[in-house]
Amino acid sequence: MRRRLINSTLAVVLVVIAVFGVSLVIVETRTISSSAQESVDSEAVRLASIVDSRLIGGEPVNPGILSDHSGAERYARIEIPGQAPIEVGARPEGSVIRGTAVGERGEKVTVEESRSSVTREVGRTLLIIGAVALLAVVAAVLLAVRQGNRLATPLTDLAETAERLGSGDPRPRHRRYGVPELDRVADVLDASAERIGRMLTAERRLAADASHQLRTPLTALSMRLEEISGTDDLTTVKEEATIALAQVERLTDVVQRLLTNSRDPRTGSAVAFDLDEVVKQQVEEWRPAYRSAGRAIVRSGKTGMRAVGTPGAVAQVLAALIENSLMHGRGTVALRTRVTGNQAVIEVTDEGPGVPAELGARIFERTISGRNSTGIGLAVARDLAEADGGRLELAQLKPPVFSLFLSREVGSRDDGSSSRLVR
Repeated sequence: MRRRLINSTLAVVLVVIAVFGVSLVIVETRTISSSAQESVDSEAVRLASIVDSRLIGGEPVNPGILSDHSGAERYARIEIPGQAPIEVGARPEGSVIRGTAVGERGEKVTVEESRSSVTREVGRTLLIIGAVALLAVVAAVLLAVRQGNRLATPLTDLAETAERLGSGDPRPRHRRYGVPELDRVADVLDASAERIGRMLTAERRLAADASHQLRTPLTALSMRLEEISGTDDLTTVKEEATIALAQVERLTDVVQRLLTNSRDPRTGSAVAFDLDEVVKQQVEEWRPAYRSAGRAIVRSGKTGMRAVGTPGAVAQVLAALIENSLMHGRGTVALRTRVTGNQAVIEVTDEGPGVPAELGARIFERTISGRNSTGIGLAVARDLAEADGGRLELAQLKPPVFSLFLSREVGSRDDGSSSRLVR
């Protein structure tokens, strides 16, 4: 592109020089020739008037006197009737410019000048015009190179940006070049880079969330299948198979929920559901893992509450909190249900050292973890709770208390105000 721009600019300049330069040379040549002819004619008239004045005054006319009155180095011939011709200066050779004048006493004055002087003047003019044309060509080339660089460099940058986008590097460059058309292309590429970056971030986040949320249910499901494969009791097989099928359904709900949140976190399918069933299901599902760790998981508090939300999402939030207590807490993990205003609250606590004060305000941020974990579970749990119109909070640092707030169904009943402990 740079070479084509230089060649096209140079071609335009050469055409302009050819058209206007040749015309200027012709005009200047004619002007110089005309000026030389007028100078010779003027000189002839002046000498004729001098000869007339001397003849009228009876003064002699000779070459010395005429030489004194003739300042130009030209050849002059004065022909006076009845006298021999008078010549002043050296007669030029070759082509000459001739001027003639006739005086009042019949004298004839002829002035001649060599045409070589005109040729020299024309040559000097051509030299000046050629120098100006050369400067114009040099200036045009420099300007074309500058413009070529100004256009080629941005195009190279834009090509590199497009190549980076194609190779999976969606970082916008935010470079502008002072050319409206190129800046518009840069704006579009930067906007596309930002959109692609958001899409890739969403895809990575979905993959991380899915791997984290499916890890524990798949582990529990594999344990059920191992129990099925290791027993010959049909009753036990049926019970474990029923539980395994329920876990598969929950896995399907987890995947669907993750996909829904990845498209629009505000989209939900809230319904009224029995909160006791969700809490009971989570306690039963996690009891084998806690038993293997030598710990216990219990539930207590209000019963008979019906909350508004998505049962699968609430189960995943509780699973994240229970898993967090299993990994980072100690002793018995307790799930307590209570009522505050028009909200149902599920609290998950354990007997561990709690959450460090420096992590308390950031515990729900992604990649924030007190130990060598992914830091995804609590962030996903909060997203799921908020997508259902609830909220998840860290109510207490030591011992740790995580509270899940859900809207209660209007007219929900509370069966018994005393606590019921289930192991």
